[in-house]
Amino acid sequence: MAVVDSEYRFIFISVGSFGKECDSSILKDSTFWQKINDGTLNVPKPRPLHENLHEELPFILVGDEGFALTPNLLRPYGGTHLNTDKKIFNYRLSRARRYVECAFGILANKWRIIHRAIDLNVDTAIQVIKACAVLHNFVREKDGINFESYQNIEHRQEQETTPMNRNVSSRGGPNANAIRTSFTNYFVSDIGSVPWQAAAIK
Repeated sequence: MAVVDSEYRFIFISVGSFGKECDSSILKDSTFWQKINDGTLNVPKPRPLHENLHEELPFILVGDEGFALTPNLLRPYGGTHLNTDKKIFNYRLSRARRYVECAFGILANKWRIIHRAIDLNVDTAIQVIKACAVLHNFVREKDGINFESYQNIEHRQEQETTPMNRNVSSRGGPNANAIRTSFTNYFVSDIGSVPWQAAAIK
């Protein structure tokens, strides 16, 4: 599991958990999450989403249905009968999550050892995967993004990705739900909307 920035760089990785463990539990047991909750991760302070808005919202992580909704992590609205605003929020969130998916695709495309079972003891395999992530970041810093490769990876993911039955409860506390609602309202506002989102959810 990893946290990725908008430059496809890994800023946190967790390696070594068993596949049967849920992402939400892995994240909440991590030092990264503990630092977020105790305020020692040096995350920027909340600020308005636009200079013409006054409500201050926190910097957030974007997750899928495998994560619980918290004030620091937004997940999609659950259910099949969603109104337009919630569908647009889910669409915008999925667009942001593509950075994570593409980062993993770029990583695996560059370091082919990740495509197969690693025939090493567990501790060594963990170090190999961590080294691949560090080298991935080094290449991103040095060479930037090969956008042709990125587009190919994104296209493959759109064609091959299937929904996974890995839902955890979508219920967040009042603060978490209020934050998600504020982002939803922003995405459907004149300031925060994008021209193609309405067509994308049809």
